[in-house]
Amino acid sequence: MSTEATGRILIDLFMTLDGVAQGPGGTDEDTSGGFRFSGWQAGHPSSGVSPEIEKGMRGLDALLLGRRTYDIFASYWPHHTEGESGEIGTLFNRVPKYVATRDADIALDWEGSSRVGDDLASEIAALRANHREVHVIGSVDFVHTLLAEGLFDELNLWVYPILLGAGKKVFDDGALPSVLTLLEPAKSDDGGVTLLRYGRTDRTPEVGTFD
Repeated sequence: MSTEATGRILIDLFMTLDGVAQGPGGTDEDTSGGFRFSGWQAGHPSSGVSPEIEKGMRGLDALLLGRRTYDIFASYWPHHTEGESGEIGTLFNRVPKYVATRDADIALDWEGSSRVGDDLASEIAALRANHREVHVIGSVDFVHTLLAEGLFDELNLWVYPILLGAGKKVFDDGALPSVLTLLEPAKSDDGGVTLLRYGRTDRTPEVGTFD
């Protein structure tokens, strides 16, 4: 394929109103730091989320995941290629999977998986050159690195009307100061979940006064 870096890195996250993205999917997903609300997304079903997720996955041709999310996906999706989530399972099993870790001895048993993390900037440039849409799903610890280094093109946030008061947040103190652009009007469903799609720009925040 062409070595011209034309592909995009898309970050997809479920997030509470107070910015927490830790452990949305299951009670044992991520309880690190004494987090008490792992599985919070399941307690707030939303009719509008699944159609938008499926729509957003149509261009996906690679996954880029943090170590914890990779392990969860690798144990789940190979066994879920039929039924309601079968289309996504089939897609995830078919496309290349890249796991961001410095552990060179990690076992990558999920077919199509390989490791990145030794030189993330150059490795992501290579992913952009070889894929149209690389999706980072969950992986909040890894997302902090991408946000700190500006190594993403689009940030998709499904914001739930929930306050948890504690947990790993999408934006920590290491995020690169930057201005994002809203790519389309916000979409909300009857459960109050709002989808926000932002694109990265090269602009940085400017300061001033209202005098």
